[in-house]
Amino acid sequence: MDLGLKGRSAIICASSKGLGKGCAMALAEAGCNVVINGRDEAVLQATAAEIVKATGVSVTPVVGDMSSEEGRARLLAACPSPDILVNNNGGPPPKEFSELTKADILAGLEANMLAPIALVQAVVEGMIARRFGRIIDITSASVKMPLPGLDVSSGARAGLTAFLAGIARQIAQHNVTINHILPGVFDTDRIKQSSQRQAERRGMTTEAIIAERAAAVPARRLGRPDEFGALCAFLASSHASYITGQNFLIDGGLFNSAF
Repeated sequence: MDLGLKGRSAIICASSKGLGKGCAMALAEAGCNVVINGRDEAVLQATAAEIVKATGVSVTPVVGDMSSEEGRARLLAACPSPDILVNNNGGPPPKEFSELTKADILAGLEANMLAPIALVQAVVEGMIARRFGRIIDITSASVKMPLPGLDVSSGARAGLTAFLAGIARQIAQHNVTINHILPGVFDTDRIKQSSQRQAERRGMTTEAIIAERAAAVPARRLGRPDEFGALCAFLASSHASYITGQNFLIDGGLFNSAF
């Protein structure tokens, strides 16, 4: 399927690896010129080279943290008028509710709610003027199914979802959409790191913990970043203009609900 994205420009935050990289690769395969982002320059440059080799599109790597004003300014300087914005950022480290401080909560809000909102504000008027825009936020399945130790992440991402819900309806008439993708358990560094922490706590191997987590998913496996990216690319496409303000859970059936 031609997604109607050839020649479009996209900013994909936190995209040197993991789900962000999956989105960047899928958008590049659809013909988008992409601005990718990460804090590790060596990893970022390697990802840029990989995408260029695979797709031949223009890839602009921007080193920085999208949580900071400086990081966001660098992204916007590299692509002042994006057609597509994919908001993504690492979540706060797991921490027991009783141990959370005000500083922990504020840092989570800054990274997973306020920073994405700031980028939306920066790009949405241009999208409206050009009558094309796709804003996609990578949040988490924990928005629907809170997980122990991830209270800050769940709250901040749910706050982002609710904050943008009304805006999505206000701008839909201009062919600008806002949607959210809620990942479950995917084969990423974050899952490996959290599994390693569990393994140390429970006296097991990391591989055994990952296998246990995969077995709990009805699909009996972890998700792949490339299939996550495929969903992102479709939501960014010309075919998705009638979809806005929605939350797309992609978790292999782990969230047990009829609705």
